[in-house]
Amino acid sequence: MPDAATPATVPSSGGSATAPHTWQELRSGEELTELLGAPHPIVIDKVHDELTSDDLGILARSPFCVVSTSDAEGNCDTSPRGDAPGFVHILDARTVALPDRPGNRRGDSFRNVLVNPHVGLLHLVPGSADILRINGRARILTDAPFFDAMTVKGQRPRLALVVEIDEIFLHCSASLRRAGFWHPET
Repeated sequence: MPDAATPATVPSSGGSATAPHTWQELRSGEELTELLGAPHPIVIDKVHDELTSDDLGILARSPFCVVSTSDAEGNCDTSPRGDAPGFVHILDARTVALPDRPGNRRGDSFRNVLVNPHVGLLHLVPGSADILRINGRARILTDAPFFDAMTVKGQRPRLALVVEIDEIFLHCSASLRRAGFWHPET
């Protein structure tokens, strides 16, 4: 990647190089704080490690979750998960389980968790500005007594992603508002 003093050529839409451009790359956390400013204490203080009643309410209303994982080399995967609202099974205040439903059978998230347990979950509620973010460590179960509770239309899941929560918080919803995410006319 070019450094701040190295001109870079940027391909045009046709794929050929155009006039050189100078890239200015951010290189430190200090630079980032200088550009963004320090976060307000309320933003830092909202992070917790156990599900609250507000968190449980969002999970009960959420039919959609995005699961982010990476393999041992850091190659990332982000996969959607969805089912009826409340599909995430709450095991306790620090542990949730996501049932696996039939899909494309690639299993990218599962393959990643086998070598790197760190996961990020982003739960959305249609029509709501609520975004619940959970970061933690996952493992894959092939059976457990709670699988029966995750049966849908007679189909018991064959796998579940169990996430032990490291941190959880209500994520800023500014991106949803800017995108007009829940407004079809946009």
